[in-house]
Amino acid sequence: MEIPYAENILEIKGVGENILAGIVAEMGDISRFDDVKEIQKLSGMSLVACSSGKHKGQTKISHRGRKRLRYWLFQAARSAVSHAEEFKELHVYYTTRADNPLKKMQSLIVIACKILRVIYTILKTGKDYDPQKMLKDIKRPKAALAAKAA
Repeated sequence: MEIPYAENILEIKGVGENILAGIVAEMGDISRFDDVKEIQKLSGMSLVACSSGKHKGQTKISHRGRKRLRYWLFQAARSAVSHAEEFKELHVYYTTRADNPLKKMQSLIVIACKILRVIYTILKTGKDYDPQKMLKDIKRPKAALAAKAA
């Protein structure tokens, strides 16, 4: 609880004290990062293309960086998907969308990166966690929004 803005981060259902302590311990001082992409790269969750010459492979996460930070972010994603409605909704959307649906593991990695961005924003600005604002930031096709409203 000595972490600044910890109570704001703990408002995310599924992110408990242990997960938060693990993430913050692995990240270190947040002020040394200019952008959330630097932390994403530190955790090894940045995307890399596996291609060479004419061969075009898949895009995967790099796995370079701190594996414990990657572990804590993945645990936060798993826990958030099972406990928080907004992350459940995101997981269902990512795995069932019409064009380019993700596999379940890919969806969890995307959600882990989303949780990292939310935690970074809270630690940098001190704002409260708002699940509706988080869902509004996601750009969805008009057809998906119309189906949800119906």
